[in-house]
Amino acid sequence: MPAVLAPLLALLPALLPALLPAAATTPTPLTLAVVLPRRNLTYPWAWPRVGPAVRLAAAAVNSRPDLLPGFALRWVFGDSEDRHGLCSEIAAPLVAVDLRLAHQPAAFLGPGCVYPAAPVARFTSHWRLPLLTAGAEAHGFDDKSAEFGLTTRTGPSHRKLGELGVQLHRRFDWTRRALLVYWDGRVDDRPYYFAAEGLYVQLPALSNMTVVDVVFRHGDNFSFIIQEIKAKGRGECPGQGRGRGRGRGQGGAQPCKGLQSPKQECLAPHGSVEP
Repeated sequence: MPAVLAPLLALLPALLPALLPAAATTPTPLTLAVVLPRRNLTYPWAWPRVGPAVRLAAAAVNSRPDLLPGFALRWVFGDSEDRHGLCSEIAAPLVAVDLRLAHQPAAFLGPGCVYPAAPVARFTSHWRLPLLTAGAEAHGFDDKSAEFGLTTRTGPSHRKLGELGVQLHRRFDWTRRALLVYWDGRVDDRPYYFAAEGLYVQLPALSNMTVVDVVFRHGDNFSFIIQEIKAKGRGECPGQGRGRGRGRGQGGAQPCKGLQSPKQECLAPHGSVEP
């Protein structure tokens, strides 16, 4: 056996110089899967807006061999729009699965819209792959204990909006009743609904706070909405009169007339708060 291996061992010094440069000039591809709207510039994370940044970032990383030694960063794109050009919770997860099977990406960029981002984030968590998004602002994405544990949001979240609302209510002592009025056409990504959700979930952190919502849609009777605001946005508190913003009467905090007790649940918004 040694006699058979001897000729091969003798050739190694001559073969190594030819093999090593070839290995050094052929880095392993490291794939980033991008799932974003292809054309609709209504979305801040649409591909025409984000694409140039992705190209520049990939070029910058690949120009620095010390950042990813032995790897070359590349990206593949999948469209999250439906045939109407809107974010689609059906198209996005299908595209994500196709990209996963075809390219075995190391990470996902997008989706940004709430409804498409939720199922894709659940898939990437199952695949143990990170997902980076500038959107997915809904309160449900704050749960990092399970399905959204590998989702990272680089943009603002509606939970932060809710926390700001809590601080404003504390600052001005608005501690009895909050009325949320917002438009919700139940189409596309429902941005106003999810913005109101952040406030709706956070405001009950204030003791004895009652939160009520009034939803209006295109073609609604606005006189009716004004009456709803008048009826639901005010309460009578001892020593306070009617219609005041401050909710504490003299002698300490007492429940306003007609309001729910702290142990009762607030009215739920129309639809689920989960993405």
